[in-house]
Amino acid sequence: MPYSDLPPSAFWKLCREDAEFRIEEIHLPKARIAPGEKVVTAGSCFAQNISRYLERSTLTLAQAEPAPKGMAEAVARRFGYGLYSARYGNIYTARQLRQLIEDAETARQHEGAVWERDGRFYDALRPGVEPEGLGSPEEVIAHRAEHLQAVAGLLAEADVLIFTLGLTETWEDARTGLVFPTAPGVIAGTFDPERHRFLNQTHAEVMADLEAALARLRARRPALRVILTVSPVPLTATASGQHVLTATTWSKAVLRAVAGELAERHEWVDYFPSYELVAGLPFGAASYEANLRSVSAAAVERVMQVFFAAHGATLSEAAKAPNVPRRVRRRQEEICEEALLEAFARS
Repeated sequence: MPYSDLPPSAFWKLCREDAEFRIEEIHLPKARIAPGEKVVTAGSCFAQNISRYLERSTLTLAQAEPAPKGMAEAVARRFGYGLYSARYGNIYTARQLRQLIEDAETARQHEGAVWERDGRFYDALRPGVEPEGLGSPEEVIAHRAEHLQAVAGLLAEADVLIFTLGLTETWEDARTGLVFPTAPGVIAGTFDPERHRFLNQTHAEVMADLEAALARLRARRPALRVILTVSPVPLTATASGQHVLTATTWSKAVLRAVAGELAERHEWVDYFPSYELVAGLPFGAASYEANLRSVSAAAVERVMQVFFAAHGATLSEAAKAPNVPRRVRRRQEEICEEALLEAFARS
């Protein structure tokens, strides 16, 4: 009988009977991250937790654009330092990741990628990293050129990429195909219905973008390993015409399916179940703050403990969010453009 020799973790009843749902058995890495290997992080807001914990672990977080010496942590985070391995801000979609990798390889600049607000100018592809804007479009372009050079160097030396998929919904420039981390007009820029269109990526589109992005990375770095995960944070708002709950379910289902399939296809791609460890049935609403969107400190701790234990790494006490004073945790909360959409809700 094929089920008779399966481990306890294969049976819902046996997992349910365990106080921790046997989560220590939920992830067996294809290959452990070794101390000294350069780990690059990128993705949606939830992925900022991975960077923070990596910095306080026995593993190595690669950083191409560290904060200037002496800059206070809260200020550094506000300007996009330390959130990830470089100042690319939140990368919510597979299309964004592909776009960044192609831009970094070719030093490509884009028409329509500079936004203006109140006489200040912003990089439309990472509008949150300069919250006060810059003095001219030329300054934005110069800053982006330096950023792309840093990203190219980072990816050329990476041993492991951890990418957290967050959304299928994005906004696209109909003239150029350029996609943005947030709709024009939310942080800066002006929304033009003739030019800016809503895009909700299908399974096939997400798969094609991720395959293309990872193929480019592996062409330059053949030994690169990739760990995919899916953010458990629900959508703040949806422009799809659906209820936000069904839109969230659609988005996360597509992303989870793509991540799982890529891990099945490629020996060098692995999947880590962040989504399941927070939003899964045994955990559910108890993993979130009162708004049912922000992931609780205890749930973040659960996810990170499972991840680092699976890789044989240890964490300093400073990394453990439940033991960090609330005033410090406020400085560590995710910086998230998508959360700004809540301001547009009508009561």
